[in-house]
Amino acid sequence: MYITHIQNKNTMQILARSRLHALSISLLCISLLIIPSSANNPTPARRPPRQLSVNYYAKSCPNLDQLVASVTSQQFKESPVSGPATIRLFFHDCFVEIVIQGCDASILISTKPGSRELAEKEAEDNKDLRTEGFDTVHKAKALVESKCPGAVSCSDILAIAARDFVHLAGGPYYQVKKGRWDGKFSKSTTVANNIPRANSTVDELLNLFASKGLSLQDMVVLSGAHTIGFAHCKQFVGRLYNYRGTKRPDPEMDPRLLKALRMSCPQFGGGAGVVAPFDVTTPFLFDHAYYGNLEGKLGLLASDQGLALDPRTGPVVRLLGKDKERFFEWFAVAMEKMGSVGVKRGRRHGERRRDCTVHVS
Repeated sequence: MYITHIQNKNTMQILARSRLHALSISLLCISLLIIPSSANNPTPARRPPRQLSVNYYAKSCPNLDQLVASVTSQQFKESPVSGPATIRLFFHDCFVEIVIQGCDASILISTKPGSRELAEKEAEDNKDLRTEGFDTVHKAKALVESKCPGAVSCSDILAIAARDFVHLAGGPYYQVKKGRWDGKFSKSTTVANNIPRANSTVDELLNLFASKGLSLQDMVVLSGAHTIGFAHCKQFVGRLYNYRGTKRPDPEMDPRLLKALRMSCPQFGGGAGVVAPFDVTTPFLFDHAYYGNLEGKLGLLASDQGLALDPRTGPVVRLLGKDKERFFEWFAVAMEKMGSVGVKRGRRHGERRRDCTVHVS
């Protein structure tokens, strides 16, 4: 089976430790983030990001990375899904950049009781974000506040936690530059046009991510975050039965993967709680197998599979499928670039929240 019904953390752990091991050796199991810009879609001129520094908290909270690591390592042991959940949370936070937003932890804000204006996390595109990502940041923030009260922003903690989970899952360890302040605004209406769709074309992705100052190489590299994590049926069911209105399945999906996915994702009236791994070979290991899967027509989302098919992005997919070290090196660089999108510095533009869910009054 490629997919399963996730009901709670214990079920996810069983999936991670037993069923997925069987998946990786069965014949059927041969099998966000997607980020663009190209020669045909040049990156527009942008103001340089406000300066961040690895040693920003050297005096105010010198043990910050270790404090966050103590939480992320425990979360990873107790609930492996915390990894992809937190990485995706970081991506969704950074990409909502409309003048007042960016990598500023605005996605952590809760809607005020009785307010007609919903916070960012309540947007339709954010409703599938798993609670484990939010829980990780809140636990890390509580520990940091107990040791370094009022010193560290929620946005920096989210960036550090995302890095930790990449490494815990087998990926690269890279230094996180810090100095972000938390955003003063969080609005659900700013989300829709800033998050890629599961069926986005490469052109659409290139245009969206070029607007964030990210290159074609960044796009393909950051899409590699789909080497871990899961997607709900609704994000790929169209590929199984009626691809782009053809009333036929996507011809660019391996027939064995198609058959397995159809078993648990019916065309109508079911599958709401069913998920499938983005990477059906090593779904909890941060490696470069994702790219090899795309070459073998084993991509789960249409937006993923399109990267292997497009002549602009296909060469990068093939390169990274053969070179894990290069993928790791480029991924670290791309995460730093993404983590600088729309950062806030100083009280004029930002705040430092003690509670990541509530704006400073």
